[in-house]
Amino acid sequence: MKKQWYEELFNNYAQNYDREPFTQGTSGEVDFIEKEIKYQKHLSILDIGCGTGRHAIELAKRGYRVTGLDLSESQLIHARNKAVAENVNVTFKQADARKPHYTEEFDLVLILCEGGFSLMETDEMNFDILKNAAKALKSDGKLILTCLNALFPLFHSVKEFLSRADQNSKDLTFDIMTFRDSSKFEFVDDSGNKGTLDCNERYFAPSEITWYLKTLNFKKVGIFGCKLGNFSRVDKLTTEDFEMLVVAEK
Repeated sequence: MKKQWYEELFNNYAQNYDREPFTQGTSGEVDFIEKEIKYQKHLSILDIGCGTGRHAIELAKRGYRVTGLDLSESQLIHARNKAVAENVNVTFKQADARKPHYTEEFDLVLILCEGGFSLMETDEMNFDILKNAAKALKSDGKLILTCLNALFPLFHSVKEFLSRADQNSKDLTFDIMTFRDSSKFEFVDDSGNKGTLDCNERYFAPSEITWYLKTLNFKKVGIFGCKLGNFSRVDKLTTEDFEMLVVAEK
């Protein structure tokens, strides 16, 4: 079976992934996570799509019990090596988040920086990730999620589209019928090899996310603007936010 683009990308892209600009806000993001759980060190945390373990390891350094789940064994090998170097204990597990693995075991579930969610090729697969995240939470648990904000491409792509004389232009990559964006991603893997992948990601409207989570029996759903390294409930979501920050409580 042909691998999906995200499987190909993360086959040998751990060290260079950690050098990407969007991975540099870990400490500030963990500050927000700690505040959300009121600094209760006894709480158990599941990091879905943990990748190289940057949030999981930082939380473990601060005294929390963390389990990291990821589809890529290559990313997890790097994560385990980093945890050893930092002298912290994190349970890293290679697994597909579209399948259930836990039932009411965690106080907090994290799905950050497109940790699986938004990357899947169908809406059903994306929903399965949320469904299994909800299943993993205890009855009073909390989910912190970041995902691609459909308001951003809707506003900017439609504005660009309307400003063009040729309204049949094929330059626009965002499909307003599916909320999916197609793009080419150029990268250099950890062996120095250059590559280009055809990526396809799902953007979500705030109302969709609210409906998904209410369907999964979350009682409170807060949606905010998402700022790299500076998550906050103060930031209102706007058309200028590439991602949205979601905090849901059971």
